[in-house]
Amino acid sequence: MRIRKFIAVFFVLFAIFGANAQAKKYIVHTVAFYNFENLFDTINEANNDEEWLPNGAQNWTSEKYKQKLHNLARVLSEIGTTENPNNSPVLIGGAEIENRLVLEDLVKEPAIIGKDYGIVHFESPDKRGIDVALLYQKKHFKPTSFKNIPLLIYKNQLNTNTKEKNATDDASDDKSEIDKNLDRVYTRDILLVTGFLDGEEVNVMVNHWPSRSGGEKKSSPFREAAGRLNRKIMDSIYKINSNAKIITMGDLNDGTYNKSVKEGVGAKRKKEEVKQFGVYNPFEEMFYKGNATLFYRDAGDIFDQIMVSEALIQKDNSSFRYWKAGIYNKPFMITTVGQYKGYPLRHGANEIGYSDHFPAYIYLIKEAK
Repeated sequence: MRIRKFIAVFFVLFAIFGANAQAKKYIVHTVAFYNFENLFDTINEANNDEEWLPNGAQNWTSEKYKQKLHNLARVLSEIGTTENPNNSPVLIGGAEIENRLVLEDLVKEPAIIGKDYGIVHFESPDKRGIDVALLYQKKHFKPTSFKNIPLLIYKNQLNTNTKEKNATDDASDDKSEIDKNLDRVYTRDILLVTGFLDGEEVNVMVNHWPSRSGGEKKSSPFREAAGRLNRKIMDSIYKINSNAKIITMGDLNDGTYNKSVKEGVGAKRKKEEVKQFGVYNPFEEMFYKGNATLFYRDAGDIFDQIMVSEALIQKDNSSFRYWKAGIYNKPFMITTVGQYKGYPLRHGANEIGYSDHFPAYIYLIKEAK
């Protein structure tokens, strides 16, 4: 009889706690990164934009530019809506951006104008004239500080002992430019933005690391330097707040397994490996499961990554925590025929595509009060 009573009480308690658990509500936000691939306007400026002019090699007309904006806005409006159906990303890191004007045009696109995105952008010293930026939904994120941090790298850092069969092999159109007088390699700055996401302080870094121009191994020291700079920025933030919530994202031009990420940033594949002040990279596990954000010579890799600090993977959901990650690669964004079937659908001679990268994203979640 006692056993029966115990079982009955157990099921009553289980039902009560189960009902309470089901009654819990959560706030979910999507954070995304997207390489916009050559988001140039049609205005001739003091940078290397000649290719992207109406009379340039790409025959880049106003109509093509408007279609590009429309395509990008569609993607941005849909990222993360599988788990967060009523909201596009609250934070969007972007790369391969010519200037602030193209971002102002982008956020006015009908698909996303209602989200009222703000813009943080700086001109970088990159010789191609491309920059990184952060878009943010003004009703959710309030920036308190932002700055661009230069990545100072020089030609003498190159691994000159490395010989590669195809020294010019590169998985993207991005090329590094070297100043012959200073031997400095001009590349994108790192954008650091601090602000409050629904009242909680969050630090966001947006990256576009040096390319593999000249060969992966030979150019690796440049990206290793970028990884170390990311780590240095994180450590400076930790000196102010030892429990800081930090998100670093970008097109790293390296995989999750490369030295720049594993040693430079110190990113870990598994949550249980992350110690205090450590960094978790959910995209490493995704890579080993066969996922990719870009393809080159029929091989996929994840260059577009979003990593989070230890404070964002703690188990307490009373404040924002990392939930899960994804790669947005819907059928309309994928090439369906020809040599590049299965690749991201990019700009071509007869079609204005989206990008040669798929966007990466993560969800942040916390229990609603």
